Amino acid sequence: MDLFLASLAGALLTLVAVLAWTRALGFAGQRPADYAGTGPRFDLREHLSGPILCEGVIFGPTGRVSSRFVADMEAEWSGNVGVMKEHFRYDSGARQDREWRLTLGNDGSIKAEAPDVVGVGHGMQSGSAVLLNYRIRLPEDAGGHVLDTTDWMYLIGNGTIINRSQFRKHGVKVAELVATMRRKEAA
Repeated sequence: MDLFLASLAGALLTLVAVLAWTRALGFAGQRPADYAGTGPRFDLREHLSGPILCEGVIFGPTGRVSSRFVADMEAEWSGNVGVMKEHFRYDSGARQDREWRLTLGNDGSIKAEAPDVVGVGHGMQSGSAVLLNYRIRLPEDAGGHVLDTTDWMYLIGNGTIINRSQFRKHGVKVAELVATMRRKEAA
């Protein structure tokens, strides 16, 4: 019995250590300050402006691709206030529209609002990265669940943005999105 309890305690300690490591050093452990000295400098007003093409995949809870999408985006800015319209086309044939209202603070902070965002999202621009945290309500045909979202965007040298988002319910990751965003070429 003592050997069983010792094994159980060891297993629990290992699980706690793995969870702590994941939180501290993994995706969730990133902080805007980690990117403060990196370049090129990501400025939403410059890099998310005009017509944008977005292509991506959504991974389900098992890590397998559950959906693919292409989105046309259009963003316009007036000073530190922007509106970004998104038109998604999924491989299932479904379509989705979203309109973000973004407000930038002089310190790099971001306030983000959209009809399917519960409350107000908050984030920060820092160096070559942007972080945005918000709660999103899924459409009713997808269960209507509210998910906690951590959305990181990374600017690379040619102007392409790599977007990685994780969606959690009660702290458990239920989906992940990886996408690219780049300016559309003039026709």
